[in-house]
Amino acid sequence: MRNSTGNWSYGLRAAVFNLALVFGLALAFGLTLSGGAAEARAKTVLALGDSLTHGYGLDEKDIFPVQLQKALAAAGVEAQVINAGVSGDTSAGGLARLDWALGDPASPPDLVIVELGANDALRALDPRATEANLDQILTGLKQRGIRALLAGMKAPPNLGADYVASFDAIYPRLAEKHGVPFYPFFLDGVAAQPSLNQADGMHPNGAGVAIIVERITPLVVEALK
Repeated sequence: MRNSTGNWSYGLRAAVFNLALVFGLALAFGLTLSGGAAEARAKTVLALGDSLTHGYGLDEKDIFPVQLQKALAAAGVEAQVINAGVSGDTSAGGLARLDWALGDPASPPDLVIVELGANDALRALDPRATEANLDQILTGLKQRGIRALLAGMKAPPNLGADYVASFDAIYPRLAEKHGVPFYPFFLDGVAAQPSLNQADGMHPNGAGVAIIVERITPLVVEALK
């Protein structure tokens, strides 16, 4: 009788132990899965810019946000790139619509690419005003806990050496001040190349955008980490 009772007790304890072990493993595995799912969650990139971001004169497949999203996918990064470019926009315009572009505060983007200033230079606006606007944009993103990548711009040389020096210095100074990833010249490798620009000589064609995307993608991937 004692043996049967002892065997029953031992069997019960073993069953309870096995059940606890299975439950623990399932829980741990479930946590691992949920953690992996969180890590694999698609990123959201907001491209805040002017016509260079918006895609002036281009088919949808050729615009910067679409080409960047494909390049990120090819690099193993699942991301949605939102087109928040407005043709003709200045740094002041980008600042004015920042809250609207960011959307729901409960689901902010993982990264904002700030590409503004080209129209400021084309209109020969005061570089100090451009810097102040971009500074406020970067400050606003930092206050919201949103990472930013700053894309630089260069002033046309026909505006004179003094203006060019003042304007071009805005971007590296702001990148250092805010500690954000910095792509020095958004049109690097494309500006002044007729084969890579539309007839106006200012807006990249599809091939030009592909060059921009190829060069900026590694920095975007790193910023998303």
